[in-house]
Amino acid sequence: MTDAGLFAVLVAMVAGAIRVSTPFLFVSLGECLTEKSGRVNLGLEGTLVLGAMAAFAVSYHSGNPWLGVAAAAAAGFALGALHGAICRLPRVNDVAIGIAMMSFGTGLAVFLGKPYIQPTAPRLPSLPLGDWLGIPSLALALDVSPLFLLGIALAFLLDWAFRNTRAGLVVRVTGDDAAAARALGIAVDRVRLVATALGGVSAGIGGAFLSLFYPGSWNEGLSSGQGLMAVALVIFARWQPRRCLAASLLFGAAGALGPALQSIGVTAGYYFFNAAPYILTLLVMAGTGSARRTARHAPGELSITR
Repeated sequence: MTDAGLFAVLVAMVAGAIRVSTPFLFVSLGECLTEKSGRVNLGLEGTLVLGAMAAFAVSYHSGNPWLGVAAAAAAGFALGALHGAICRLPRVNDVAIGIAMMSFGTGLAVFLGKPYIQPTAPRLPSLPLGDWLGIPSLALALDVSPLFLLGIALAFLLDWAFRNTRAGLVVRVTGDDAAAARALGIAVDRVRLVATALGGVSAGIGGAFLSLFYPGSWNEGLSSGQGLMAVALVIFARWQPRRCLAASLLFGAAGALGPALQSIGVTAGYYFFNAAPYILTLLVMAGTGSARRTARHAPGELSITR
């Protein structure tokens, strides 16, 4: 590979790390918040897909993509709140409910989204952060969505809130020891309900990015399992929001590897390189599979620590 080819691949990887990572970032931050409260929500894949459909439909009818983002957040809130409300019932397993909610959210999006497969909707604007470099390829790579910057801000805000605010402390105590939280007068079920609903909001916004920015259309297979991979990403990030940002960029770069190599004419093993995010997910799960090592960082109320 020539120097020019290597540069092209690196630029494409940078672009992919920014664009492909954004849904991972929002879903992983939502799951991080939910799991910090002591609950697992495997239904965020369905939330991601429903958020994408809702964003596209509202943007199409209103002509305003930001109203679409708001609709995606509302759809995520509704699914998250429903998941949280069901999990408050006695003898209910949150993992099983998450799988059911994933199917429900995906099925609802497919059913309601059939009229929107062909039309085009107004898309979110981009921010040309790289124009000052004077290198067109780098400028294009740094042409980012405002949602990516919002995701970065959310990662640092959550990290700060967990460490420095009373609300963050309440969530952490609830997730680490529910009995101690109840002894302190904390309404454990209410905290988990709110955390799950807000986690759904974050995942829904991630769906809006998919349908209104990149790839910028609606179809039934839009998410490609990113919601499920984000759960593994949270474990890899050790339940720390800032590490979720770094891990999301890593997964995004892996997802861009196949198209980047194809852009310079490397077609051998194309499908293998396209599978890089899924292979990385398997490696992450295998590398973090030690229960003892994982339990040191996981909230104490999660089932993986018991």
